[in-house]
Amino acid sequence: MVAEPTIRKFPTEIFGHPFTEHGEAAKIDLAEQACPFLSATCKKPRKSEPEVKVGVCSVGYKGNFLESYRPVVICPHRFLQDNAVFRVIQDLYFPGFGGQLSWVSEVKIENSGSVDYVAVKLDEASNSIEEFLCVEFQAAGTTGTPWKAVQEFKASRSFSTNSYAYGINWANEFSKTMMQQVYKKGRVINSWGKKIVFVVQDVAIEYLQSAVDTSELRKARDNDPIHFVAFEMAWSEDGKWILQHKDSYSTTLSGVNRILGGAGDDALPTEEDFRRSIYSKGQSSGLF
Repeated sequence: MVAEPTIRKFPTEIFGHPFTEHGEAAKIDLAEQACPFLSATCKKPRKSEPEVKVGVCSVGYKGNFLESYRPVVICPHRFLQDNAVFRVIQDLYFPGFGGQLSWVSEVKIENSGSVDYVAVKLDEASNSIEEFLCVEFQAAGTTGTPWKAVQEFKASRSFSTNSYAYGINWANEFSKTMMQQVYKKGRVINSWGKKIVFVVQDVAIEYLQSAVDTSELRKARDNDPIHFVAFEMAWSEDGKWILQHKDSYSTTLSGVNRILGGAGDDALPTEEDFRRSIYSKGQSSGLF
């Protein structure tokens, strides 16, 4: 069994492989900028050099709500690992179905964008859609960039420091961008009497629970229209991080509104707090 490595604030997976993996496959994928989850070239280019791929799947991070460093997924294609997520979704939402679902990607919802995947159960006799489930993937995003760490790893397969200049943009990715999509698409899908599932990492749920009003986010209920299926990055015996289903949650449009509203009533700042912020900013700006 390969022991789980100690991680700090540096990339934990580069071009689909843990930073501790130095075998031939890892070296080839690094040299060819290949993503093993896509079986194709990595789709995360550098903005200044589109032909150069960043290749970072997850990074080490410890936020205020995390007690220790965890590998945080920053690329949605990471959720494609070995079709594990698709199998979990089928087991959870199509129980007892022994056949094979069809997964249709990038399906447009009129006036509401598109969904990453739709799991489709076909009626074989009529070749018509018997049932369907909308599924979205949501990874974290970084502020700053781990690119310097990637350059060092390419040169020496090692890092020169335990801390690189990037952060995780939790609020933008999860309480803003994702939740706006949750509401917009959930509103449509709720009107059909169907469900939409957002696939996230467990740390995303932990962030939401620490930062906003999740009082109506509960253990998954079948009659709720909006679901979140959380996966953890678990270390495997053969020396890789693998996605494992951890928990499932659900809510209604009312619950989404609470999340979009920010912190719960008991955590709202007081007027006096705001007055102190005004005064402090005014003093530091030389206004008074």
